[in-house]
Amino acid sequence: MTPLGQKLQALRRERGVSQKDMAAAIGVSAAYLSALEHGKRGAPTWALIQKIIGYFNVIWDDAEELLRLAQSSHPRVVIDTSELSPTATELANLLAESIGRLDEDDLRSLIAQVEKARRR
Repeated sequence: MTPLGQKLQALRRERGVSQKDMAAAIGVSAAYLSALEHGKRGAPTWALIQKIIGYFNVIWDDAEELLRLAQSSHPRVVIDTSELSPTATELANLLAESIGRLDEDDLRSLIAQVEKARRR
């Protein structure tokens, strides 16, 4: 499941909405919405995110969170390191090999470290 999928599922459950009802309201199939929630589809379009925001009538901060989650919810990531340093290539390969064996605490720690480095 992607971060966006997890959030959509939580919003639906909080409001007591079925996938079928939400899908009909935003103009997609229930199968597509299920695949999106379970990480079997790539990040949705800007237009679809806008429909989801409107459907849930979320406030500005929550809308920003949905946009951020959509941007970070590509279930099949490809990293092209051909123009980067050997160290970057090593890191990309290490993550690809190891990510499935890391626990949630390790993953959150790595995310925090990368976010901190990115802000510098």
